[in-house]
Amino acid sequence: MSTYNIGYFVGSLAAGSINRTLSKALINLAPESLTFTEISIKDLPLYSYDYDANYPPEGLALKKAVEASDGLLFISPEYNRSIPGALKNAIDWGSRPWGTNSFARKPSGIVGASVGAIGTAVMQSSMRSVLSFLDAPQLNSPEVYINFKPSVFDQEGNVHDPSTAEFLVHYMEEYAAFIQRVLDSKAEGHIGDVNPVGH
Repeated sequence: MSTYNIGYFVGSLAAGSINRTLSKALINLAPESLTFTEISIKDLPLYSYDYDANYPPEGLALKKAVEASDGLLFISPEYNRSIPGALKNAIDWGSRPWGTNSFARKPSGIVGASVGAIGTAVMQSSMRSVLSFLDAPQLNSPEVYINFKPSVFDQEGNVHDPSTAEFLVHYMEEYAAFIQRVLDSKAEGHIGDVNPVGH
């Protein structure tokens, strides 16, 4: 069985982020074929093309981490019906300078948790538009919109509701299979033939 290194982004900078808790749960429930490395976004300055001629170490480190990953997983809250600024800033750094888009052809998944009923659905829609522009294939189904409840998730990422745990296991299995399909097609030179929906 192949092993894939997944670089993951937590879209919140808050120490007590519920999406960081969700990231722990996803890692705990993932197949053994996936290993995980967090790609930090907290030390990046605000992106400006003024940096393009002399990219700072923080931007170069992010690009290197993305490029070293077999796949990417975005685990993020929704701020004001969109992508949190820190996460969007990180994506901007990773896509520049022009012609050096580190996200291109990286198989990606998007999940999110919120205390609200719609569970980051609008943020995820925005992310799909951005990742499509960046030529990053996406697992579009199953979708993961978590209405976060502290009784279900503890700080170590244990999931105490069996149906939620079963759903997240299913998602991570589908995500792992999607990563393998994209990378196999990429190796064969047929990445354009991959079905991004994941069925």
